[in-house]
Amino acid sequence: MTVLFCDMKGFTSLSEGMTPQGLVKVMNHYLSTMSGPIRSHQGIIDKYIGDAIMAYWGPPFNEDGDQARLACLAAIDMADRGTALRTELPELLGVRSVPSECDVRIGVATGEVLVGSIGSEFMMSYTVMGDAVNLASRLEGVNKIYGSHALVSEATVKAAADAIEFREVDRLVVVGQTRPVTVFEIIGRKGELSPAQLALLKRYSEGLAAYRACRWDEALQAFKEALEAVPADGPSMTFVKRIDGFKIDPPTDDWDGSWYLDHK
Repeated sequence: MTVLFCDMKGFTSLSEGMTPQGLVKVMNHYLSTMSGPIRSHQGIIDKYIGDAIMAYWGPPFNEDGDQARLACLAAIDMADRGTALRTELPELLGVRSVPSECDVRIGVATGEVLVGSIGSEFMMSYTVMGDAVNLASRLEGVNKIYGSHALVSEATVKAAADAIEFREVDRLVVVGQTRPVTVFEIIGRKGELSPAQLALLKRYSEGLAAYRACRWDEALQAFKEALEAVPADGPSMTFVKRIDGFKIDPPTDDWDGSWYLDHK
């Protein structure tokens, strides 16, 4: 199956000082806004966990060949609605503005899962469990590091590459795992990228290759050119900062280009 997690960045700070009525109003509006694309793209909403949403696609609800594409299309629409949500919240709350960091973060992973009614003698839920679920949850959180909106697993990319444009972001060893995984970002629908986005993908790919070869100056130049194409690109800014650190304290000779995460 393909599993999606969505969370709202900045929700904790936004909710501070809200009245109970205001909090319920914002939560209901946010969850309805984010759930719409999931349902319209044939996803199953598994549960709400505070301001987080868990959903999945796969048999018997979707065909194997469709599940990853549908999840990624939902993620694109959710990210777009997240942008619109920032303009709607002030009116909903009766304030002039909301914190600028309020945004959505999405993680998507495809793989084998255990499906069924799981729980205790007191309560059971029909849900999914397994490595793909854990990875999707981790990828949602990894957006914090890269300033990105929607990160996906390699298996998801392979299953949806005919309809979705991705870029390889990094190789990561996430918390709870020992082997590196290649992480990708959803950029948009196939054939709909702007010239700036195409330039970003080219320069970022060049920078990533130079970075893995420890050619720091070349990598730094490529990432800075990527930022000229899209000035607010989070992953490019992350690598510029990381390379500045590596130029002072280089990695060991056996470094394989992977980045190890020490927290969720």
